[in-house]
Amino acid sequence: MKGNVIHYFAGDHTAKGFFTLYDSCFQDTGLIYKLHGTSPGVKSRLMKRLVEASLKKGMAVEMIHRSSDPEELDGVILPGLNIGFVDGDCFMGNGKVIDTDVALDKDQLAIHEDEILGLKEKIENEFSSAHASFATGLHIHDGLEEIYINQMDFSKANQLAVDLNDRFFDGVAATGRTAIVKHRFFGASTPQGVMDYIDNLTDGLDKRYFIKGRAGTGKSTLLKKVAGAAEELGFNIEMYHCGFDPESMDMVVVRELGFCIFDSTDPHEYFPDRDGDEIVDIYEKAVTPGTDENYATAIMELNRSYKSYMKNGIVILQEAKRLHDELEQIYAAATDDSKVDALFDQLNAT
Repeated sequence: MKGNVIHYFAGDHTAKGFFTLYDSCFQDTGLIYKLHGTSPGVKSRLMKRLVEASLKKGMAVEMIHRSSDPEELDGVILPGLNIGFVDGDCFMGNGKVIDTDVALDKDQLAIHEDEILGLKEKIENEFSSAHASFATGLHIHDGLEEIYINQMDFSKANQLAVDLNDRFFDGVAATGRTAIVKHRFFGASTPQGVMDYIDNLTDGLDKRYFIKGRAGTGKSTLLKKVAGAAEELGFNIEMYHCGFDPESMDMVVVRELGFCIFDSTDPHEYFPDRDGDEIVDIYEKAVTPGTDENYATAIMELNRSYKSYMKNGIVILQEAKRLHDELEQIYAAATDDSKVDALFDQLNAT
């Protein structure tokens, strides 16, 4: 395939429920096609075909993956054409509605109505159980954060943020524009486990800063300060939220200045492997030396406990996917492929 493609999520099953950022992702997209219909599979199938056709034309593409099944898509953006396609169940904004149910045999679906409703209810119950498990994990994780918060020198952490912003923006002229800030997830909790697209999203950047630290050491706060400085100067920003606690930030990308800075700790731990990579170690700079050793037993137990709830949540998501696959089999049997082809031709002609 030709063309450039980036991958990310706009919704995730988190400790605070299903957290959506779809509206932010499409905020500056001129024409949005909202795919409304019963089968998520049909909508994803259409979008994957649009991606393939667009890449063959050498176009840039943004693929928005579905966290409950990352092989499927919730949305596609073609920046060069300023056009987007999105599952209408995800996106609350305005757009041109495309009815994908024209490809389904409604009489055949009616035969399975009770089974469909039963599967949908079971899937929602599984999602709720996963969220509850993640929430328990986050509550335990708060105890881990408390250990490090109590050992932090916040004046040093604040100075680190000042020093980094001086390094990033000193001598950089304001653009005179109002910054566009897009909120996304670079990773998610999925039935396949916790996964991320950091390598893809940071490919081609001149500088990558890997934040090392511990829970509660101010990584998210530092990222927000960097983003704030970039926004004040009018640079467009990509802000990537934590897939565990979506009110925290895990990465900031400022493509116009060719850099990113991200939380490079478990479960998305990376190390420098190319020119322009650099570590920023908050633990080393702002935490009382010996904290890991002095609290080793408590840290080990809290890590083990919160991770067990995270793993349990993943197992629950696997069951939700199994049920969803059953549901999609019903939809697939009622799908007229020739009508899907006609929908694709209609969308691809835009």
